[in-house]
Amino acid sequence: MTDSSQVNEFIKAQIVEWPIAAGNFAALTNVKIKEFDVDGMRIKVQFNPARIVSSAAKVDADSLKTRKCFLCAENRPEEQRRLPWKGDEYSILINPYPIFPRHLTISSNNHRDQLIKGRMADMIRLASELDEYTVFYNGPKCGASAPDHMHFQAGNSDFLTLAENLEAVEHKVLAQIEGSTLSFVDKYPMKMFVIDAINPDHGEMLFNRLYAALPLPVGESEPMMNILAYSAPFGVRIVVIPRKRHRPSFYGMEGDGCMVLSPASVDMGGVFITPRQQDFERIDENLVRRVYKELCLSQKEAEFISQNIWEDLSKNRN
Repeated sequence: MTDSSQVNEFIKAQIVEWPIAAGNFAALTNVKIKEFDVDGMRIKVQFNPARIVSSAAKVDADSLKTRKCFLCAENRPEEQRRLPWKGDEYSILINPYPIFPRHLTISSNNHRDQLIKGRMADMIRLASELDEYTVFYNGPKCGASAPDHMHFQAGNSDFLTLAENLEAVEHKVLAQIEGSTLSFVDKYPMKMFVIDAINPDHGEMLFNRLYAALPLPVGESEPMMNILAYSAPFGVRIVVIPRKRHRPSFYGMEGDGCMVLSPASVDMGGVFITPRQQDFERIDENLVRRVYKELCLSQKEAEFISQNIWEDLSKNRN
C-alpha cells in the first residue's frame, strides 16, 4: 500500500534529482492567481506559462502517431523515477509541468488508450490511499494531453475549490446501494454527478450505472467526461462532470478573440489554468460561464441522464 507521506517524500527527492522539474515546481511560488465568484462557486485562475505544453498540445490522431509517447517508460527522461503501484500495473511519477505544489501522474505500465471503463476501482483505491490528494481523470477529448496512454493525475486536495463548492449545495439522490449514493448536483453552471462511496465495490457499481446512462458521441470510445475523486470521512467522493465538447469556441493561438484555454479536470475542479498573460488578464466570471455553457451539459441534457438512471433502476426492480 502506498500512502500520502511516502508520495510526499518521493516528490521531494525527485525535485532534488531533476533540474527541469525543480525549476518548474519552484516557479509555482511566483505564479499569479486571482479569484472570483461564479453563481455561488469560488473560482481561482492561475497564470502558469509552463502549462503551454499541455494547453496547446496537439491530440489529433496524426499528431499522436508522429510523436513518442512521453508516458511510456522507454521515452521518459532519465531523471524521472517512479513508485510502482498496484503490483506493477501503474507507475506513480511526478508531473514535471505542475499546477499543484504536489502534482503526480499515475501512468499505466502498458500503452493502452485513455479509457476509464474497468478502472474506476483503481481510481477509488488511489483516492483512498492518497488521502491528501485529489485524483483526477481527463477523458481523451476532455483535456488529456496523452489520450493514447491510460493515466490518472493527482494533486494536493487543498488546492482545488470543488470540495467546498459541493458542500454548499443540494445533492439529489438518484440511486443508493447500502449507504453509498449517486446524486445529481444542478445548482451551478456545470452539472455534476456525485458518488459517495462508503464501499469501493458499491462506488464502482454506481459509476457503472451512470456510465451506461451517459451519451456516447458518434465515433468515440467512451462518453466525454472529467472525473475527480478524493478521500472523505465516509470513504471516497467521486465527482463526474459530463462534457459535450473538447475545447471552447474561442480556443486558439492567433487572433484578438482567441485564448489558449483547454479546460480539463483541474479547471472543472475550480482552478482555471492560463499559460498566457493576456488570457489570465481577460478571463472573468462571464467567460467562465461561457466555458461551462459550451463544454458542459445543459440542465435539460443532464436531467435526461438522471431520468435514464431512474428508468434503469425501475427495470432492475421489475
